[in-house]
Amino acid sequence: MREPADNPILAHAYVQGAAVTRFGRHEGRSALDLMAEAAEGALARAGLARQRGAIDGVLCGYATTFPHLMLASLLSEKLGLDPHYAHGMQMGGATGAGMVMLARELVRAGTCRRVLVVAGENRLTGQAVDASIQTLAQVGETDVEVPNGASVPAYYALLASAYMHATGTRREDLAELAVLMRRHAGGHPLAQLREPVSVQAVLDSKPIATPLHLLDCCPISDGAVALVVSADEGPVRIAGAGQAHRHQHLSAMRDVMDTGASRAAGRALAQAGMEVGDVDYLAIYDSFTITLAMLLEELGLAPRGGAAARVRRGDFDAAGPLPLNTHGGLLSFGHSGVAGGLAHVAEAWTQLAGLAGERQIAPRRRALVHADGGVLSAHVSLVLQAEDSA
Repeated sequence: MREPADNPILAHAYVQGAAVTRFGRHEGRSALDLMAEAAEGALARAGLARQRGAIDGVLCGYATTFPHLMLASLLSEKLGLDPHYAHGMQMGGATGAGMVMLARELVRAGTCRRVLVVAGENRLTGQAVDASIQTLAQVGETDVEVPNGASVPAYYALLASAYMHATGTRREDLAELAVLMRRHAGGHPLAQLREPVSVQAVLDSKPIATPLHLLDCCPISDGAVALVVSADEGPVRIAGAGQAHRHQHLSAMRDVMDTGASRAAGRALAQAGMEVGDVDYLAIYDSFTITLAMLLEELGLAPRGGAAARVRRGDFDAAGPLPLNTHGGLLSFGHSGVAGGLAHVAEAWTQLAGLAGERQIAPRRRALVHADGGVLSAHVSLVLQAEDSA
């Protein structure tokens, strides 16, 4: 049974503009520098570059390379903004989508009219690889998991082993997802990894944590993303949003078939008055190939163990019936912390708004965005709808 449709008393919220920096290596630039670049781009896209006083809310994702206690206030100062609401957020990889959800609620409730949502980090050049691995590993359970030297790739490798055993998924199947993401990134001038790869290249890449190899894992990146969420009508409306939090630690996960993803998506789709079969564009979190496979299948976008078969049929191609992560996702566009997940939202908006230029796919009207934080721990889903499809 569906939940009640969106509350008609509350105002609508639209994504009015979005901007993404190049992902990859930005020598000599801080997290704040990158955030400011993306923010300036989003304000310009929204037509607010010379109307900064119109921004009355600022949401900022955390940055491990710049752990300032008041990052949203600091960014507001740098941009010359004077918001009456500023807030920092930490939800791991789900932070970007979580900020968009919060911005929507602030607008719908009338607390803010225009909210700037920003995330960025110089994780590639501003943090040693070992430090990055150690920082991210803290999502693990502190008494048992972390002291035993577990890392995020190790957590996902354990998850992959269990899921592959349960569904019959093979390494070759996971590799198909890496190949698809690289193909999509190849057409994006701002993507970090653009050279084509083959299934065999994925299988032959450096082992990281069995069964995951290097090309099953997202790269570490510098980069930033920003969006403007507004009560003013824009090309894309945020039609629904939902969250689910079933566990924090891998050792507390009750069932690899029910991580919470489908619950979050169900809530978002119910708000939008849709079923999963109504969406025609996908922006799904892909920190590892196993992440993407599990989410696609739990969300009902492929049968259990069947995500790779849909890839092989071309269903998720940019020119296919259900385009997936047309910018290349975390696996190839890049992963600069919170901005990595927020880039999925920006790409979905860009495609639905018809503003992707040479990369523009056939018209799409309804996008499902899904992000997770931790080890498939915190889930946030968004439904974006092109306004002329309402």
